[in-house]
Amino acid sequence: MAALRIVIQILFILICIVLTVIVLMQEGKSAGLGAISGAAETYWGKNKGRSMEGKLVKLTKYLAIGFMVISIILNLNVF
Repeated sequence: MAALRIVIQILFILICIVLTVIVLMQEGKSAGLGAISGAAETYWGKNKGRSMEGKLVKLTKYLAIGFMVISIILNLNVF
């Protein structure tokens, strides 16, 4: 059981590092001042789910869920 706990802790550390990097790679919500004048309706604005920014947002959600689940598992002291 100790080996499984070590593997989960290593996975937890990797998720923390990747989550931090992905959050830092994302643009801020106020990055495009063209949104004020309506210039945000570009190709990338309409297809944001298919762009790199959309993929980063989805990956952030999945990693955050994984982070919470693993942190709960580690705090329950099951292993």
